[in-house]
Amino acid sequence: MLICDTHCDTLYRMAMHPDDQPVVTDETLAKGGVSLQTMAMFVGGKADIEAIGRAFSAMEAVFAIWIQTRKQAFSPQDAKEGETAFMLSVEGCDLLLNGLETLEHWQAIGVRMAAITWNYKNALATPHCVDMTSGLTAFGREAVREMTRLGIAPDVSHLNEAGFYDLLDMGICPLASHSCCRALCDNTRNLSDDQLRALFSAGGYVGVNFYPHFLKKRGRARIRDVADHLEHMLGLGGEGQIGFGSDFDGIECAPEGLEDPSGVPSLLRELEKRFGQDLTRGIAGENLLRFYASHYPKHGGIR
Repeated sequence: MLICDTHCDTLYRMAMHPDDQPVVTDETLAKGGVSLQTMAMFVGGKADIEAIGRAFSAMEAVFAIWIQTRKQAFSPQDAKEGETAFMLSVEGCDLLLNGLETLEHWQAIGVRMAAITWNYKNALATPHCVDMTSGLTAFGREAVREMTRLGIAPDVSHLNEAGFYDLLDMGICPLASHSCCRALCDNTRNLSDDQLRALFSAGGYVGVNFYPHFLKKRGRARIRDVADHLEHMLGLGGEGQIGFGSDFDGIECAPEGLEDPSGVPSLLRELEKRFGQDLTRGIAGENLLRFYASHYPKHGGIR
């Protein structure tokens, strides 16, 4: 089965905290059967642009070394069952203040999705945790148009509601690389039912986050809680448009039995019991390829 994950913070962890042992490793990915692991280059911090640029360069250097003995995916279509490929994303677009030509560099090194914000306001937009009413800036609108021209999917995880709807009103089809359902866990970081319906209606995609604090308000999170969020999204029109966005190495805890990628087969067994093999196959990975094939065909996908 083709298995895709649209978000982990392993590059940041390796570059900025080299003494820490990441949970996303060749071994855990192989045990989990992960075919495509999207690795975020985190540039959404509160530091100045020079410091953010240095962090980005450090992650780029780490990835350049990492990929020497591994396969880089320049398209989700590069994912093959039975092997693991790595695709780049960006989390936070603060570096675009250096000029929109930065996007061309990102595209050239293989970045295929970019989160508009992290948890701080930037020149493009405002995150969920600041306010819900400040929309995209004029520069933000210019930036997301350029992203889509280059085949980089705008990522609405962390973005506030006003910015989210601005993107849809522009006719842009985004994804949420690592988000959950606010109806099941009332956190502004999660997407409301209205947002999910609108996103699915527009053809967008959601990778469900494995972070326990986004899955449930109290008690230990388990694999069934991840499945509950996927099931809720299916009820809002998400068939063919949902998958996994683990957030591994960016979260300090994980659901019981899903502490690292090696737990993914257990999640798939839970999904097969609930939804059957066909829906599970789509959620595991094929839906992501179809999203790119439909909206970013420059980089391919399932035909």
